[in-house]
Amino acid sequence: MSDHVDILPFLLYALCVGVVLAVTLIVSWFAGSRSRHGRAKEIPYESGIVPVGDAEDLRLSVEFYLVAIFFVIFDLETIFIVAWAVVAKDAGWIGYIAISIFIGILLIALLYEWRTGALDWGIKSRHTTPDAYSRKEAA
Repeated sequence: MSDHVDILPFLLYALCVGVVLAVTLIVSWFAGSRSRHGRAKEIPYESGIVPVGDAEDLRLSVEFYLVAIFFVIFDLETIFIVAWAVVAKDAGWIGYIAISIFIGILLIALLYEWRTGALDWGIKSRHTTPDAYSRKEAA
């Protein structure tokens, strides 16, 4: 009989969590339905600035997004390396070999990005033979 009494607080907690979750989802559905459609949802929103005039048709270059993605990737690399450095003594040679492999893989990725032109800015082709990818006009 004692086993059933011990699970009662858990069931009560789970029921409360379910009710709060359901109420939150229902309220957010009705509150959000007013702003689901409209002109503001269809315009670009770049860098926290709402475009005005001719800027509405302006799109940022893909290089900005590439830099952001590369930053996230290499920022995470730094976090892992710092975490390894904190426990380097305890990790020993196995930890050293593991972090060396990790850094090696990231260096290969960086070399690949550099060789494919992902780090180049400006009007440049990212292909080794740009003519093969361009449309030829009929003479």
